[in-house]
Formats: sequence, C-alpha cells, structure tokens
Amino acid sequence: MKLTVKQLSQTAGISIRTLHYYDEIGLLHPAETGKNGYRYYHEANLLRLQQIMFYKELGLPLEKIGEILDDPHFDTLQALQEHKVALQQKFHRIQSLIATVENTIKHVEGEKIMTKHELFKGFSSKEEERKVQQEAEKRYNPELVKQSYRNWNSYSDDEKTAIMDRGNEIFRKIAESMEQGIDSPAVQEQVDAYFQYINTYYYDCSLEIFRGLGSLYVDSPDFRANFDKMHPDLAPFCRDAFAHYCDAREK
Repeated sequence: MKLTVKQLSQTAGISIRTLHYYDEIGLLHPAETGKNGYRYYHEANLLRLQQIMFYKELGLPLEKIGEILDDPHFDTLQALQEHKVALQQKFHRIQSLIATVENTIKHVEGEKIMTKHELFKGFSSKEEERKVQQEAEKRYNPELVKQSYRNWNSYSDDEKTAIMDRGNEIFRKIAESMEQGIDSPAVQEQVDAYFQYINTYYYDCSLEIFRGLGSLYVDSPDFRANFDKMHPDLAPFCRDAFAHYCDAREK
C-alpha cells in the first residue's frame, strides 16, 4: 500500500495542511519520497495516523500523542483495545441520552410520565460537576474559578449556548486571520473581543491573567485538544497573540 499526501488526505478525511503539519512536528513522517518529489505513506503510516485520530477523539493534545506513540513500549493492539473500551463508554452514554430524549418526547406528548430523576438520566451528575470544579480550583486561581462558576450557573440554557457560540466565533475568526500575523488588526481586534468576552461573562480578567490564559491554552491538554480541532497551530498562535495584546496594553 502506497498513498500520496493527497490520497491519504482524502482517505482519512483530514486536510493536506494538517498532514504537512504532522510531518513538520515529527508526529507522522511519510515513509518515503519518490524521485518525482512526491511523499508516500505506507500501511504502517496509516495505522499510526489512525492512532493519532483515536487519541485526538479522546481529547489528548498532539504533544502527548507523540510521546505515547514514540514510547518504545507502545503496543498497538493494547492501544486499540483501550480505545474500544473508551469508545464503548462514550457510546453507552450517548445511548442513555438518546433514550432520555425518546422518553421525554413521550412524556411531553402525554404517553409516559417521567420522574424528575429520569428527566436527567445520562447527564453529568452534580457530584461529577463538583469534582470538576474542585480540580479546576486546584490547578487555577480558586477565586476566579468560583466567580466563573457563579456567573455561569446564573445563565439560562439559551444564554449558555449563545455565550459558547460567541466564544467559538471569536476563535474561528482568529483562525481565519492567522496568516496575517499575531499583530495584524484583524487578529488583535478579535483578541480584544475575547478579553472583553471573558470579563463580561466569566470573571474579572486582568492583563496578567489574560496573558496566562494564552499559555494555559497551550499547556492544558483539555484546552489544547479543543483548539487543535479548529487548527493545529491555533493554541500557540493565540498564546502569542494574547501576549502581544497585553504588551501593547501595558505600554
């Protein structure tokens, strides 16, 4: 089996730019380069790319994925078995949520009466939410985490959706303007919009905290995974764009 970059891109459903980026950072090198200058991927490369995509689906950052795959003790079969277990757990949770939706439809139509507990079956429990908050307080500024949670819990579901959509929109615009550079007006306008966004909806964010937020998006596996889904370079680009914004504001 031998595939060009374009063929692998079409087969795996990822962009040629992403494959080039994986090559640049040493995550996925082509097996050979032909006399025509084309880079070719063999079956072993395809299996490695599959592992990369599995780990990304589970939320791991690219740096961590590289460490796992390059470990001399890495076992592909064992990794596949672990992926299977993780995906089965995810599948069962989705099945539970689908069942809740179906039962709620019957409840609304008068065909079934659901208890208050059945209405929320499949969702994260309050206990799970409390554990997440406690973990966040250990890793970040406890007062800011508490303020953020208080503000967030004060919003309605529709407001939460609108707020999250607004945040994603800002980062999409930053991603679209990356080629213009971190100091471009288009990028800095969106960085300022995000600074105002954090202060408006979450917590009182100083320039010092905002600068640290940019670094957090690179260093935290959870945040980095979300940014990587938009663009593999977005997290470090935002870190640098945030730092430029803070430098300009401080001056």
